[in-house]
This record gives sequence, structure tokens and C-alpha cells, in this order.
Amino acid sequence: MTAVGSVRRIVAALTALMTMATIARAEVINDYPTSARAEYVFGCLKANGETRQAIEQCSCSIDIIASIIPYDRYVSAETVLSMAQVRGNLGGQFRTSEQAAGALNDLRRAQAEAEVRCF
Repeated sequence: MTAVGSVRRIVAALTALMTMATIARAEVINDYPTSARAEYVFGCLKANGETRQAIEQCSCSIDIIASIIPYDRYVSAETVLSMAQVRGNLGGQFRTSEQAAGALNDLRRAQAEAEVRCF
């Protein structure tokens, strides 16, 4: 085996590893169902004007959020936001729970990053 042949094998192996890592990262980033992404973009459009620019910004925003927090954490935060609006003891548990506050803080940090990068 020549030195050139060895280099080619190493380059091929590194390329294969990088490709597998990229595919694995894409699967992690794309763990949000399309319906969840569409729902986020729809709400974002309502809040930011229904323009072509807003579509781009809102789509960017959910992509950034998805790259920062996993989908199950996103669902937890969305649940907290929804349940915290319920009056009485049940809603109070969602407003005061340390776990709920942590999920909500994660979402807010991801949204702040998306705001900086997309808007």
C-alpha cells in the first residue's frame, strides 16, 4: 500500500464519519413534528404580521428553537404556558413548580436566541 492509498483511506473514513455525524445531528434537530413547527409559525405570524418576511423569520425562529431544546422539553414548556392560565389550585401548581419554571426558562432562552438570530 502506498502513502497516497493510505491517505485516501483515511480521508474516506473521515468523510464517512462526518457524514454520519451530520445525519445524526439532523435527526436530533428535526425531532419536532411538522404539525408542531406549523403551529408555532402560524402563531408567530399572527403576532408579527402576516407578511412574507414574517414567514421567513418565524420559520427561522422555530428552527433555532428546535436546535437548542429537544421536542419533549418544548412540549413541557408549552404545557406549562397553557396550564398556568387555568385558575385555581391546578393552575397555581404550574405557576409555582420548580420543574415547570425550568422548562419555561429553557423555552424563553431559546426564543430569545431565535429573536436575535432571526428578527
